[in-house]
Amino acid sequence: MSLILLGTILIVEDSPSELELMSHYLKESGYNVIKATGAKEALEKAASQKPDVIVTDVVMPEMSGFELCRSLRRNPITEKVPIVICSSKNQEIDRFWAMKQGADAYITKPYTRDHLLHTIKSVVI
Repeated sequence: MSLILLGTILIVEDSPSELELMSHYLKESGYNVIKATGAKEALEKAASQKPDVIVTDVVMPEMSGFELCRSLRRNPITEKVPIVICSSKNQEIDRFWAMKQGADAYITKPYTRDHLLHTIKSVVI
């Protein structure tokens, strides 16, 4: 049985265990996964590989997920790519700020596989 690929998702996560867990959930569900361990790498991969969705953490070295959102929205190549923020920050202000920076959805850790998949599907037009 062959998997029908649903699309390509760029995961931006500096924690190796989180990156692997999310990658596993998405691959198992039929997505093609691109991994980046930081925002600068993510900006390069997003522009060159044009993912269908970007899932990013907020707290990362060098550049936060919020800054990454702003940079993606400023680039004509990536300005329309849906962005899901996945963070352990669960305050209403974090959610509000994420949306102000251009995120399309916000989920908090720990998340379930179903919640992650449902959120991704909800932002894909």
